[in-house]
Amino acid sequence: MKSFACKDIGLSCGFVAKENDDNRLMQKIAKHAKEAHGMDKVDDATMAKIRAAIKEA
Repeated sequence: MKSFACKDIGLSCGFVAKENDDNRLMQKIAKHAKEAHGMDKVDDATMAKIRAAIKEA
């Protein structure tokens, strides 16, 4: 299982997502980014941070 936490990319946010499937994990992250952080599109630099922060849980 893989996990992602907003705090791991420097955001003051308690969001954590866990999924076995990479695509579903990225969908959860994208939905949260839009709803909680107003990010309609995630830029390449932020996407690189997100991918680097994904851990094996």
